[in-house]
Amino acid sequence: MGRAWFVHRDMPPQPLRPAQRVCFFFNAQIHQLLHALPIAIALSRDPAFAIDVMAAAQGAGPIRFVRCGGRWLDGLARLNGGATPPKLAVLLAARRQLRDYDAIVVPERTSLLLKRLGLSKAKFVHTCHGAGDRAVGYDKRIAQFDFVLLAGEKQRQRMLAEGLIREGHYAIAGYSKFDLTARRSGGRSLFANDRPVILYNPHFSDKLSSWPTMGEAIIRQFARDDRFNLIVAPHIRLFDNRRKRAAMEARLADLARLPHVHIDLGSRASVDMRYVHMAALYVGDVSSQVYEYLARPRPCLFLNAHRAAWHDDRSYGHWRYGPVLDSSVLDSADGIVGAAADAIASHDAYADAQRQGVAHTFDDGAMPASMRATQALAAWLARTQPRAAVTPAPYREVLAHG
Repeated sequence: MGRAWFVHRDMPPQPLRPAQRVCFFFNAQIHQLLHALPIAIALSRDPAFAIDVMAAAQGAGPIRFVRCGGRWLDGLARLNGGATPPKLAVLLAARRQLRDYDAIVVPERTSLLLKRLGLSKAKFVHTCHGAGDRAVGYDKRIAQFDFVLLAGEKQRQRMLAEGLIREGHYAIAGYSKFDLTARRSGGRSLFANDRPVILYNPHFSDKLSSWPTMGEAIIRQFARDDRFNLIVAPHIRLFDNRRKRAAMEARLADLARLPHVHIDLGSRASVDMRYVHMAALYVGDVSSQVYEYLARPRPCLFLNAHRAAWHDDRSYGHWRYGPVLDSSVLDSADGIVGAAADAIASHDAYADAQRQGVAHTFDDGAMPASMRATQALAAWLARTQPRAAVTPAPYREVLAHG
């Protein structure tokens, strides 16, 4: 990446202030990358900040990518069968590399343990990952962050009410993931026909997911029917363990070979919204991915496999956006396929609620969310760390790719 300097001829050269070092630290599965990486890219254009992206896996790109740990972390990942090394091991491996940063930006909460490991200098910034309704998205640990970037008014109201954020230490920036996941036009090549596409997206929690009691039966009922194409793309953590994933792929191999069934138990495609863009109906339970789907309001069908008393529980707020069925649907004459057809036909009854819910969840500004997040974060860091004051425009460094 080359560097080009532009200086206004009428102004004398002025020394650049030292850049503030900001690390975007990823200590989880790949689904969290898209919730913070767009902000890293946008902030990297500001010469007041030196941006690193650190993870336990190798990478390359226009920003400096830093690998933490080494072969011993890879060995731990192989030993436990996970797609990524254990989080605590990564924190231990990364703590020395992270100690010289002015700010550390993370989409998860476990990395707050770095404060106990001696990282008292750095400011910790939280981007959240997802904008759902479940209580886990409003974890009490969020209160330990110095600054929080929010997707919209829903998060702001609830986090303020629960004492998780305070005035001057948060900003509503919108949903940065949308900046890197624009609608794709070539996705329909998955299927050789133009039938409506059903996306089945079960959560990973055994206590909340429809997968343990309903998952395979749902796939087999769609497999026997010729009305729809089916994409099975669970939350990536459901089959994060490689051995568990391989065993399930073998179990479902006969279904995956069918021309109208596509099963993806954890590829990049399962997190980059390409399936969401293709779907005519979302079938799921408690995943926040439903809001990514509803950014363009469409039919939904929810599965209450754990028989929750959900009507007055705000953790199930998204279940107001479509019919909610329990496991007895699998025993009905038309099964889940008939319920899917009914959900599509009845969408008008839920469309207004969907639009209101999306507007409350995602703040839709005039500029991309990652740019809004960058402006808010840069202003807050400049205020709390004065040495990061932005250089006057005529002396700003322009980074030229190539």
